[in-house]
Amino acid sequence: MRLSTRRSLVAACAIAIALGAGAARADDPRRIATIDMVGQASVSAAPDMAMVQSGVVSDAETAGEAMTANTAAMSAVVARIKDAGIEGRDIQTSGFSVSPRYRRLKDTEPGDYRSEIIGYRVSNNVSVRVRDLANLGALLDAMVRDGANQVGGISFIVSDADSLKDEARKAAMADAMRKAKLFAEAAGVKLGRVLSINEQDFGGPRPQMMMARAEMAADGAPAPIEAGETSLQVRVNVTWELDQ
Repeated sequence: MRLSTRRSLVAACAIAIALGAGAARADDPRRIATIDMVGQASVSAAPDMAMVQSGVVSDAETAGEAMTANTAAMSAVVARIKDAGIEGRDIQTSGFSVSPRYRRLKDTEPGDYRSEIIGYRVSNNVSVRVRDLANLGALLDAMVRDGANQVGGISFIVSDADSLKDEARKAAMADAMRKAKLFAEAAGVKLGRVLSINEQDFGGPRPQMMMARAEMAADGAPAPIEAGETSLQVRVNVTWELDQ
């Protein structure tokens, strides 16, 4: 091969490589002008179900005595829950523990303390799904009257939350587009193709909690419970390419 031909081939290859590298740089997302925008929207809905955390705590000198007392009381509570119309599929044990109870005693040495076991505690808790909110107050009253001495909280639930959030998703996307167009117009550019859409998870509606104990039913009236409304929020992060 002649030297001139070889030089021509080398030059042609160099040009091809340079053009390819230039095209790659042009398509590199890191070199594309973009705009990121967050869109938000929310819808409100009345809860139609609730989750109740309830249980029995029993103390006694021995673990066996505490277990016997707790089993009797918890059996009565579960029976009352079922009598109130709650199906077995909606009752689930959510916690069970047996633990010693301590008393701290002061030793003869100043500042030194020691502990000794003075008894045992058994705790048994259940999660109850209430599908008819109209009966929630009466159910709480019945559970407490039949031995439940701990009601840890109530979480109100919107059963069709996902379908309701679809409307909020559309509104959140529209909100992001509105703001992106506003900024692009102010900057003298146009929105191009959408590069990414990401929904930021809020973890569902925040539960409305309450605390209650045995004295809540002392006056004989069902506990007043107000479900109110739950806000379902959606936030999306959208990235557009900008056209000059």
